[in-house]
Amino acid sequence: MIIKEVKARKILDSREKPTIEVSVNGCSASAPSGKSTCKYETPPYHKSLEWNINFINKTPLNLEIKAFEDLTLLEGFIKSKARLKDIKQFGANALVALEIATLRALAKEKKKELWQVINPKAKKLPTPVGNAIGGGLHSSAPHHPIFQEFLLIPNEKSFAKNVKIMEKTYQEIGDSIGASSINDEGAWETPLSNEQVLDALAKFKKIRIGLDVAASSFFSKGKYKYHDRSLSKEAQIFYMQELIEKYHPLYIEDPLEETDFSGFAKIPPSNKTLIVGDDLTVSHLSRLKTALTKKSINAIIIKPNQNGSILEIAKLFDFCKKHRIKSVISHRSGETLDNWLADLAFAFQADFIKCGIATEFRGFKLKRLIEIEKRVK
Repeated sequence: MIIKEVKARKILDSREKPTIEVSVNGCSASAPSGKSTCKYETPPYHKSLEWNINFINKTPLNLEIKAFEDLTLLEGFIKSKARLKDIKQFGANALVALEIATLRALAKEKKKELWQVINPKAKKLPTPVGNAIGGGLHSSAPHHPIFQEFLLIPNEKSFAKNVKIMEKTYQEIGDSIGASSINDEGAWETPLSNEQVLDALAKFKKIRIGLDVAASSFFSKGKYKYHDRSLSKEAQIFYMQELIEKYHPLYIEDPLEETDFSGFAKIPPSNKTLIVGDDLTVSHLSRLKTALTKKSINAIIIKPNQNGSILEIAKLFDFCKKHRIKSVISHRSGETLDNWLADLAFAFQADFIKCGIATEFRGFKLKRLIEIEKRVK
């Protein structure tokens, strides 16, 4: 395939914030954007969204792309033309949208699905992870839970069945806590405390619990700031251990702030509980390697637009498989109606996909994986 026509434009995401959409040979892709960001992730754009749009629209690519691996040619060309030392300086959102659009154009020419041009041998569907109750930076409710997400993780073999269970439980949970509003990710808002939410979730025996603590969001001056108390690092570790012993979550994400590799290691991962790095690892291979060396985690969140390079995202998944680290490919709070995340989840054989439960922006990803399941089974 020869890249003949490339166009970029500004669109709005689910939070009405500007993001980028790129079209290659008539095939488009858009990038999401995050509210909860950290200092180690790749910036979304080079100088600005407008700079990236202008660069893409005024730079003829004229490259031949035959396979997924040929994205190296695209990245090399951009580095040269934009005079970058590292391709990530181009901006993660711009690069993700451009590379996915390129792969879609390649898939169209080959009369294949997006996932097939990445990994035609893919077989396993991921398990959905759904945000049922929201807190932290994603909640506007007064006295909301400090933890950012309370997650539902079903356990059926069929992806479609998992989605049905997750959706049904989500509605039942909303009724049980008397919730009437949702946040920007479609999760129920509530004034309940962390423990009250966990008590409510524990009553639903047929689904597993996950937590995104997002500890960096309430860490300040060496303390973890809760509504009624401040905890030291040691006290925070003890609190996380208490929650694991009492509620037995399958999954606990970012229990400590984003630089504390050694602290993560003091919350021992086991076969029953996944200790998940997100702000700690920010979808970068170098930080994942550090986490492995220090025995910090046994699972990782992978957000393609935290990194930018789909080639490095592929390396992240390969590294996870080699070292038995569970992979959780994830959406962002500011999503678009694009569903490429689902294709990537299947192509890279992610263990889990975290893309919410409610709202059409989340549903498009789930429906796409249900569609893929029907085609490959």
